[in-house]
Amino acid sequence: MKPGPLSGLTVIELAGLAPAPFACTILADLGADVIRVDRAVPGQDVLSIPNDPLMRGRRTIGVNTKTAEGIEVVLTLAERSDVLVEGYRPGVAERMGLGPEDVHARNPRLVYGRITGWGQDGPLAQSAGHDINYLGLSGALEPIGRAGERPVPPVNFLGDFGGGGLYLAMGVLAALYERASSGRGQVVDASMVDGSALLTTQLYGMKAAGLWGGGRGRNVLDGGAPFYDTYECADGKYVAVGAIEMRFWAALVEVLELDPQELPMHLDQREWPRLRQILAEAIGKYPRDELVAKAEGTDACLTPVLSPDEAATHPHNVARGTFVDVGGVVQPAPGPKFDRTPAQPPEPPHEKGADTDDVLREFGYEPADIEALRTVGAVA
Repeated sequence: MKPGPLSGLTVIELAGLAPAPFACTILADLGADVIRVDRAVPGQDVLSIPNDPLMRGRRTIGVNTKTAEGIEVVLTLAERSDVLVEGYRPGVAERMGLGPEDVHARNPRLVYGRITGWGQDGPLAQSAGHDINYLGLSGALEPIGRAGERPVPPVNFLGDFGGGGLYLAMGVLAALYERASSGRGQVVDASMVDGSALLTTQLYGMKAAGLWGGGRGRNVLDGGAPFYDTYECADGKYVAVGAIEMRFWAALVEVLELDPQELPMHLDQREWPRLRQILAEAIGKYPRDELVAKAEGTDACLTPVLSPDEAATHPHNVARGTFVDVGGVVQPAPGPKFDRTPAQPPEPPHEKGADTDDVLREFGYEPADIEALRTVGAVA
């Protein structure tokens, strides 16, 4: 068994894109034995990436789920597994013969995790969409951007990953906890609309308290406040400033060598345009790393805005082991950290279908059975 807090857990992953693989990567990173069911027939997958970090740390079998024999293979794996994860449109798994009822008939203890954009029901359940569409409907996209400008897509971090894969992994773990007392599995219906909406919870509290208003880019945490924003330095690089509280603001003023007596009150929204100009001019005098060095050891809440490549080599991240090299690809390390059951460094992705024979033997298939499956095109 792999080391980690989820050691001994077996997860069947029906191959998909982004959110479902990310959920399974989290589970694999933490010690679960994830078996990915890939297609047994040739074909280039959309957005397929060589040595993809989202495919790390799991075994892979090639199964043709368009055959009855292939479906039976997946059901046989599910009989002795703890979790099955799929990211199809609603109804697809049921039509394949791999829906919750099909799987629970063979293993009522299995947790069936499913991730979609819109959810398993509702008026939009069968509609196509991507991360940006789910964010738009959830209310998470509209607040992101500069005042007077259009909303800015935050890559696909919020929908696919934060409100998608991570949200699903949390749901799966909650269902496993509940199973410990009930002895029964259940379906976890995770939608990226629901998940990204959940990420905006604090915003609703701030609105209700009158602390968020005036539109996009005009509030404390959306770049509207000059003391919570990014600024360009003399060398064209950027720093992030988050000096909200008075003591942090005072430390920032000291680092920038400004006279506090000549500055407007930093919480006075009417003075924000003038204060922003003062900060931009003061910060713009320094190269980024020189200014960051001045702020080190203070509570000025001023840090560099690092590229992904720079982040991997920053001394703090190196000390924490925040990034690892897996098969020649630098990528984020498993997390969080556990003191008694730490996760191991992840294995590089396996070639699709590379573990078919080994996995089938573990699940009771004899060599003749495997050869018969291969002859009819059910596995590869």
